[in-house]
Amino acid sequence: MAKKTTKRLSEKDRILNTALALAAEQRWRNVTLEMIVETSGIPLHRIRHFYRSKTTLVAAIIDRTSEAVLAGHDPADKNEPPRERLIDVLMRRFEALASNKKAVSSIIRDTISDPCSAFLIFPTFANAMAWSLDASGIGTSGLAGRVRIRGLSILYMSAIRVWLKDESEDLSATLAHLDRQLRLVESLILAFNRSNIRRPGG
Repeated sequence: MAKKTTKRLSEKDRILNTALALAAEQRWRNVTLEMIVETSGIPLHRIRHFYRSKTTLVAAIIDRTSEAVLAGHDPADKNEPPRERLIDVLMRRFEALASNKKAVSSIIRDTISDPCSAFLIFPTFANAMAWSLDASGIGTSGLAGRVRIRGLSILYMSAIRVWLKDESEDLSATLAHLDRQLRLVESLILAFNRSNIRRPGG
């Protein structure tokens, strides 16, 4: 009988998972790198090899979520309306974060209240929003693209607040919020620069 093989997590993933587990148990601001060392068993110098600070840990969580979302990208969806595709992408982000909801709540709470950390993390967050738009067939180049990225960043943060309180299995409140907000913003985006919205076959 063949032995069942299990995938061994890399040090990088173990560190990140430990940080998330600790954030779920307490305020993120109280989590120290030394606590991650004690819990994970990974030496501090190895943690520094992958993550230079707690801020880079948060950025890595955002990046890992983006990778999970983009792994589910289906080019066959290109014939769907951009707004519907964007809703699907954003909902996949929430699904990817679902198992770490308490940790996400803790991290967001303390990151928002720390302007310096928020400033350092924003480029990674904005990049995640840009990929979300690109995965939805919506252009991100030029001034119009910057406006879309900034607008989606604000919209997504408002949706996170709803998601954190949404206890339904199908995240109906979160979905309804996204749909409502995107319907309001969609016309503004189209009016700003119609030529930068990608169309099927265009």
